[in-house]
Amino acid sequence: MNFTVEKNGHSTVLKLLERKLDATIAPELKAEFLVLCKPKAAHKLIIDMTKVEFCDSSGLSALLIADRTMRQHEGVVHLVHVHKNVQHLMKITQLDRMFSIQKTVADAINL
Repeated sequence: MNFTVEKNGHSTVLKLLERKLDATIAPELKAEFLVLCKPKAAHKLIIDMTKVEFCDSSGLSALLIADRTMRQHEGVVHLVHVHKNVQHLMKITQLDRMFSIQKTVADAINL
């Protein structure tokens, strides 16, 4: 799985460099989220999905783990640059109500 991680004060930005967020990368992504979402590691986890054009239920499950883990210590997850296909899936599953979806990383940092 290809990704980058940048720390920005109380925010951590994980940029996925994969076209697909599916069962092939979800287990590794879940493990990475557990590391990034530790208490006091960051108050905000920003997931930059610029490259992600496809997401399946395994990918959604990984995102939900990040959200649940961050909420346990009053943190928040923001998704940015979400492709229209992924947004459509999130709308169907009503996860668009759970996640904060922003247009840019800067927008998410400034919330």
